[in-house]
Formats: sequence, C-alpha cells, structure tokens
Amino acid sequence: MDYEPPFQETYKSFLQNSFDESEDKNLFMVEECELPLINLSQLNLEQLGRDKCIKEIAQAARQWGFFQVVNHGVPQEILNNLQYEQKMVFHLPFEKKAEEKFLNLSTNSYRWGNPEATSLKQVPWSETLHISLADISRMDKRNSLRSTIDAFGTTASTLAQRLAEILAQSLGIESNFFRENCPPKSSYIRMNRYPKCPLASKVFGLVPHSDSNLLTILYQDQVGGLQLMNDRRWFKVKPNPKALIINIGDLFQALSNDAFKSIKHRVVSPQGVERFSAAYFYCPSNDAVIQSYTEPAMYRPFTLIEYRQQIQKDVQDTGDKIGLSRFLLSNNISPKIVSNS
Repeated sequence: MDYEPPFQETYKSFLQNSFDESEDKNLFMVEECELPLINLSQLNLEQLGRDKCIKEIAQAARQWGFFQVVNHGVPQEILNNLQYEQKMVFHLPFEKKAEEKFLNLSTNSYRWGNPEATSLKQVPWSETLHISLADISRMDKRNSLRSTIDAFGTTASTLAQRLAEILAQSLGIESNFFRENCPPKSSYIRMNRYPKCPLASKVFGLVPHSDSNLLTILYQDQVGGLQLMNDRRWFKVKPNPKALIINIGDLFQALSNDAFKSIKHRVVSPQGVERFSAAYFYCPSNDAVIQSYTEPAMYRPFTLIEYRQQIQKDVQDTGDKIGLSRFLLSNNISPKIVSNS
C-alpha cells in the first residue's frame, strides 16, 4: 500500500542475516500481568479515601513503574477522536508523510524505523508523529487533527500534573516544582502506528527502552502488544478499554532518587492487524534542573537539554540509548555534552 514505509527495502541487509535469539533466551518469553488499576475518583472522597488512593498510586510507582487509571478526566470522546484522526493521517501516502514540513510541523516530526540502527534488534517496525505542544499552533486550523491533538494535550496535561504532584508529595518533594518548571508547551504528544509485520518473530514494533521524560500517559487500542520488564522478566499488558496507562520516566526516577523506577518496556510487532496508540510525554522546560531530592543523591544535577544531548550522542555512537547511568554520581566518566547545532 502506498502509505507503508519501505521497511523491507531499507533494512534488507539486516533481514538477510539470521536473528540470533540465543543472545537473549528470554527475548520473547513473557507472562501476562494485571497492572494496578486505580480509580482516580477516590481523590474526590474524604481524607481517608483520598489517602488510600494516594498510597495506591505511590505503591504502584514503586513496585511496577506502571499503573492504569480510570475516571481520569480525559473524555472518551477525545480519545475516540484521536484514534480516528491518527488512522487518517497515517494512511496518507508515504511520500506525503515524509515531506520536510508535513502538516506544517517541525522537521523530523514524522519518523519511522531507526536511521542509526546497527542491527535488526534496533529497528522499530513502526511509524510515529512526534508533536511538540508548542507546534500545534502551526498546524492548519481547518485540520481536525489540530483541534483533536490540542484537546488531548490540554486534558492529559492536567492529569499528568495532578499525578506528578501526588507522587512528589508522597516523597516529600515540593509539588510546586512541576508548576514552576513544566509549562504546557514543553510537553509532547506522540502518535504511533504499528503496521502488520511479516517478521513479527524477528523484529519489535518498538524496541526495549525507557522514557526520557517525567511521566507518560498512554492510550492504546485493544490489539495489545505492550510489554514491560519487572524483576528481570517480561510481562505483557492486557489492554483495558476504559483505562489510561501511566508510567514513570527517567527524569522522575532521578528526582525520586530511585524510589520510583523508569521501567524498560517494548511493543511486539502485530502480525495480522495494525496497532495504534498515542502517548503524552510530560516534560519540564529544557533548562529546568533535575536533581535527586533525598540524600545521599544518586545522580548529579542535570537539565533536560543535557540529557537529550547525551542520548543523541549515545544513539549516534552505538545505536542505543544509555540513559540515566550516564549521570550517576558514582560514574567516574563525565558524559560529554554535544552542542545543539
């Protein structure tokens, strides 16, 4: 179909090489899990009910790094519209999507595969539209995608700030950190499409990774495919049509001094059907200082822009993100920060 990215042609040399599963015997061995399901309407109860809900949120963030929420305040109509709009935009011709100023967004908003990959295991069999909330105003006002993304971003931002403040308070961190350092336009929305994959046993839809933000809010369809690592085992997450999935990002792990974990997760490639999801990435401004709020601190203070630059360098050098370990105080190797130019 003319909307499919040219995966097989682009990664032909990787696909010709056999995929050595012996490198990781547990690569495709998974168990099913029931993520903690938290009813956020309890936050509107009297103190006892509210405290119980806050405790559940903090416990899930500590034990899993992932949890599900219902009665979250994001209207189902907005989520339905978002799913419809992303299907429409991803089914545009590939040449149109690959244009430099597609939808009047910043260059490289539309992405697929991994141009830095050095092996098949580093190639995500998916395409994404990565949109900064600051860029939404550039989109054509007549485009219904713009109003839908704007509505999702507004409601998801409110939810993310609320959850971030709850998690911070459970650790004794000043909750005004987020109001002062996380303006709405510093966050992102990423829409994902996972095409039918003829090589589902050899390639991931999204390779194992952790998120480089504070919190992620994920809305997914009912196809399934999300998997996460806990206690060195992979677990598959059963979709819940009424729930949003929340996960801790690298920056919150650093803020919490490892009380909360930014867990590795991945998406397996669908075989007979395409899959869609959309994520809201709650981020601070580029110059906001991230530092551990308890002693002894595990990480040196750093900014978001430093973190992104280090990731960019590592991906260019190795094809992989290294992440928070670069900023450990026990790490004697000082990471080099590349310029923004």
